[in-house]
Amino acid sequence: MKTIAYYISDYGYGHATRSTAIIRELLKQNKNVKVIICHSFALGFLQQSFKHEPRVMFRKVVTDVGYVLKENSLEPDAKLLSNNVSSYVSEFSAKLNQEMCFMKERNVSFVVSDISPLGIASASALNIPSLGLSNFTWYTAYEGLIEEQLLSFLHKQYKQMTYHFSLACSNEPQWGSEENQRFGFYSRKIDNYEVQRIRQKIDPAGKSHIIYFGLGMKVDIGTLSELPIWRSPNCKFIVSSNVRVNYPNVYHIPNNAVETQHYVAAADLALTKAGWGTVSEAVCAGVPLLITNRSSMKEDRHTIDYLVRHQLCDIIEWKELESLVVTPSLIETCRRQNINYYKNEAIQIAKEINKKIKSK
Repeated sequence: MKTIAYYISDYGYGHATRSTAIIRELLKQNKNVKVIICHSFALGFLQQSFKHEPRVMFRKVVTDVGYVLKENSLEPDAKLLSNNVSSYVSEFSAKLNQEMCFMKERNVSFVVSDISPLGIASASALNIPSLGLSNFTWYTAYEGLIEEQLLSFLHKQYKQMTYHFSLACSNEPQWGSEENQRFGFYSRKIDNYEVQRIRQKIDPAGKSHIIYFGLGMKVDIGTLSELPIWRSPNCKFIVSSNVRVNYPNVYHIPNNAVETQHYVAAADLALTKAGWGTVSEAVCAGVPLLITNRSSMKEDRHTIDYLVRHQLCDIIEWKELESLVVTPSLIETCRRQNINYYKNEAIQIAKEINKKIKSK
């Protein structure tokens, strides 16, 4: 049985949820692999997601920095981010040695990374094949936000990946020493019975519009409760458990909820930042998208450009959100998107990863 080390970015839950979709398919398609998940931030969530899967093990390790946001904002704090990345780089050599010891001890034969440079660099040092799977890298995400020498360091690490599978919205340079492949959107599987159960729980009378309001689990904006959107007529809202908004028409996703893709699928409209995980869940479920624009985030710009080019979303500026009220005409406008033409590609991506694993 081959051991796969799967490194997942520590920024938010999006990388954890989409990695769950791929790992489930890898295990389903290949009975001769076991997976060690390397991660820290959402480790409890991942453990719950695989609690009945004996071929998945867990290792708590900080894999990357992610973004650092300004207080009460969706915008990045460039100075603090640069400091954090600088600290990460200064500790990288020690982390690298630690990962190499782990890989040798556990006889790791293949590494998948979404999209931490740590697993890629460690695999390269041991001549273990690695595969980067993402719509971005932290190298491109940080361009214009951190100093050049830190960017150069990240570029060097990512250049060491053996394969690169780029996802929808990607605008990356050529990574990987062997063939690269491109894929679209994917998410965890959606159970229509669970979707209808959630809709019934939130809107028993079936007369309201259900709006998924997703800013991400690492965003903490204290003034959200003052927005007029919560007073939108005939609307019920689904928000994350960490969102400090309390109105009769606001439903918080339970803290212990694991299959959160069903809450996105239960909505008539998803109003969200351009996080790839939530966007992909909405696209795969055929839910119209209204995206908040963050022009200073390069990853967001690439995602939004792709979505607009393929007529998959409408855009709203953050300043507009301050006065937004959801109306039937807004929902109808967003429904004119092409989302229903996109399929979930998790099965195909896992099939191609398994081919790489078996070939080495």
